[in-house]
Amino acid sequence: MNIAVLGAGSWGTTLAVLLAKKGYQVRLWAHRPEFAFMLDAERQNLRYLKGITFPDTLQVTHHLPLLITWAEMIVTAVPSQALRETVQGFNNLSMHGKIVVNVAKGIEIGTGKRMSEVLLEVLPDLLPSQVAALYGPSHAEEVSQDQPTTVVASSPSLSTAQKVQEVFHTKRFRVYVNTDIIGVEIAGSVKNIIAIAAGISDGVGFGDNAKAALITRGMAEISRLGRKLGGDTVTISGLAGIGDLVVTCLSRHSRNRFVGEEIGRGHSLDNVISTMNMIAEGVHSTKAVYELSRSVGVDMPITNAVYQMLFEAKPAQQAILELMTREPKPERDEPRY
Repeated sequence: MNIAVLGAGSWGTTLAVLLAKKGYQVRLWAHRPEFAFMLDAERQNLRYLKGITFPDTLQVTHHLPLLITWAEMIVTAVPSQALRETVQGFNNLSMHGKIVVNVAKGIEIGTGKRMSEVLLEVLPDLLPSQVAALYGPSHAEEVSQDQPTTVVASSPSLSTAQKVQEVFHTKRFRVYVNTDIIGVEIAGSVKNIIAIAAGISDGVGFGDNAKAALITRGMAEISRLGRKLGGDTVTISGLAGIGDLVVTCLSRHSRNRFVGEEIGRGHSLDNVISTMNMIAEGVHSTKAVYELSRSVGVDMPITNAVYQMLFEAKPAQQAILELMTREPKPERDEPRY
C-alpha cells in the first residue's frame, strides 16, 4: 500500500516512521519546500522529533497533488485549523478507492465542524465510509521510541476502521476499532481543553484533589456535548475519552497542560505561545468548543472558564473560585437530548 502522511510535525513524522518500518511505501508531506528538502537530506526531523532516523522506505515531498494521486491511504496530520486549507489543495482530484485517516484533534473555529466533517465538505467525492479517525492516548515522543501505546481507529464503516487497524497495528502500537466517529472526535478534541484547565490548576498551586475533580467533571462535559451531537456516551469511557484525557492532563509531554500551567503562573497566552515550538491544539479548540456549546445549548462550565482565562484575561484564581461556587447540582445528568 502507498501511504501519504500530510504534516511533518512530531505526530505526522512519528506515524510515517512507524508505517515505513512496517514495510509500506510512505511519503511524508511538508508544507514548506525548504523544510521538506532539509528532512530528506538529514533523514530525521531535528525540529520536532530529534533522534529518530527515517527508514529507507520513507520519502519526503512537498508536491501535494502528485502525492495524493499516488497514495491509496492519506493520513492527515496537519494542525486542525489548517486542515481545510490543506485538503483544498487537492479537492479537484479523485478520492475513489482511497481511505483518509485523520489524526489531528480539534474542532474548526467558525464552523464548529469536526475534522471528518471538514474532510467530507471539502472533498466532494469522498464518502463517509472512506473516512476514519485515529485517536487515543499517544504522545509522539513515546510512540517514536517504541513505547507501548493503545489507540482506537473509528469510522462509520467498520470495514474501513478494520483496514486502518490492520495498517497501523504493531506489537507496541495496539489499535482497537469502533464506529462512533462523532464520539471519538468530540472526546479527542475537548480533552485538550480540560488538560489546559488541569495545567492551570497546577500552575496556581492547587493539589491532586482539584485536578481529579477537573478530569472527572471534564468527562461529564465531553459526554454532554458528544451526546448532543449524536455520539455514544460509552465512547467517553474508552481510549479516545478517559484514556486520552488522563494522559493529556497528567503527562510531562502534554503541550496543552504546559499552556495551562504557564497561564496559572500568571503568564499571558501570547507570551506562552511565543515560547513554544509546536501547536497546543487546546487553545484553538477552546474557542471553537465554547462557540459550539453555546450554539447547541450544552452547559460546559470548565470550557467556559478556560475560555475566559485564555481570551478574556480573567484571573485564574477568580475563574476557579467561580467554578467551585456554582449552584450545587446532582452528579449525574438526566438524559435530555
